Amino acid sequence: MRRRLIQSTLAVVLVVIAVFGVSLVIVETRTITNTAQERVDTEAVRLASIVDSRLLGEETVDAAVLRDQIQGDRYAEIRIPRHPVIEVGRKPSGDVISATETGEEGETVTVQEPRSSVTREVGRTLLIIAAVALLAVIAAVLLAVRQANRLASPLTDLAETAERLGSGDPRPRHKRYGVPELDRVADVLDSSAERIARMLTAERRLAADASHQLRTPLTALSMRLEEITLTDDPDTVKDEATIALTQVERLTDVVERLLTNSRDPRTGSAVTFDLDEVIQQQLAEWRPAYRSAGRAIVSSGKRHLQAVGTPGAVAQVLAALIENSLMHGGGTVALRTRVTGNQAVIEVTDEGPGIPADLGARIFERAISGRNSTGIGLAVARDLAEADGGRLEMLQTKPPVIGLFLSRTPPSKKPAQGPGAPVR
Repeated sequence: MRRRLIQSTLAVVLVVIAVFGVSLVIVETRTITNTAQERVDTEAVRLASIVDSRLLGEETVDAAVLRDQIQGDRYAEIRIPRHPVIEVGRKPSGDVISATETGEEGETVTVQEPRSSVTREVGRTLLIIAAVALLAVIAAVLLAVRQANRLASPLTDLAETAERLGSGDPRPRHKRYGVPELDRVADVLDSSAERIARMLTAERRLAADASHQLRTPLTALSMRLEEITLTDDPDTVKDEATIALTQVERLTDVVERLLTNSRDPRTGSAVTFDLDEVIQQQLAEWRPAYRSAGRAIVSSGKRHLQAVGTPGAVAQVLAALIENSLMHGGGTVALRTRVTGNQAVIEVTDEGPGIPADLGARIFERAISGRNSTGIGLAVARDLAEADGGRLEMLQTKPPVIGLFLSRTPPSKKPAQGPGAPVR
């Protein structure tokens, strides 16, 4: 592109120089020729006037007297009746410029100048025009190079930005070039980079959430299948298989919930359900893991509570809290239910050392963890709770108490945000 810009600019300049330069040479040549002819004419008139005045004064008219009146390499020939021909200067050879003037006493004055003097003057003029044209070409090339760099460098930068986007580096450069068209392309590339970054972030988040959320159901399912392989009692096999099918259904619900939240985290389909069923389901699933760790998990509080939400999402939230207590807590884990105002609350607590005071409510942020863990589980649990119009709060740090607040009022049919809207 640089070469094309330079070549096109240089071609335009050369065309302009050719058109105007040739015209200027023709005009200057004619002007110099006419000027030389006018000089010779004027010289002839002047010599004729001098000869007339000397003849009228009966003074001597000869070559010695008129020699000082001839300038340069001009030649003059004076013919006076009844006098010999007077020649002043050296008669030029070749092509000449000539002028003849007749005086009042009948004398004839002829002045000649070699045309080579005109040729030399035209040559000097041509050299000046050529020098100016050369300077114009040099200036045009410099300007063309500068302009080409100004246009080509941004295009190179934009190509590199597009290549980075294609290679998976979506960082916007926010670089502008002062050219409206190029700045528009840069705006579009930066917008595309931001969109790609958001998409990549959402995909990574979905992958991390899926890995974290699916780990627990798959572990529980594998434990049930192990129980089936280790027993010969048909009733036990049937019971374990029933529980395994329930866990498969829950696993399917987890996958659907993750996919739904990855598209729109506010699309919870809240219904009224019995909290006891969800709590008992979680207790049944987690007791084997707690027994293996030499710990216990119990429930207490108000029974037969009705809450508004998505049972699968509430189960995932409780599973995240129970797993968090299993991994980072200690002693017995307790699930307590109570009512506050128009909300049903499930509190999850354990007898462990608690949460560091410097973390506090930040424990629900992604990548924030008091131990060497991913810091994803509680963040996902918070998002799931808020998607159904509930909320997850840190009620106490030592011992740790986390409360899941769910509305007891059926969801409003209004599409706008109402009392059950999620609160950050």
